[in-house]
Amino acid sequence: MGRIAVRTVLVIVLVGFGWVVGRAQSAGPDFEIKINAPEGETTVECVRGCQLAWVERFDPATVVPNKTFFTYRCGNSGDRRCSSGRVGGWIKK
Repeated sequence: MGRIAVRTVLVIVLVGFGWVVGRAQSAGPDFEIKINAPEGETTVECVRGCQLAWVERFDPATVVPNKTFFTYRCGNSGDRRCSSGRVGGWIKK
């Protein structure tokens, strides 16, 4: 009977320890980007863990990412809206 109680307590302690260790690991983001889009020039910046490339007119599979900072400008006239630019992002390995 004593062995069963010791085993039960050991199992509870090990499961509790595993749960605590598992909860301590945060599920943070793999990368961070910052976008600043005032009227005129838009800036896309890779803050951590990524690389960027302009993919608006290219096949994204053929583009080599090499930048962490990207800007493009759009001028609109009147109440027309500027079209969005396409920037591809890759996780740094």
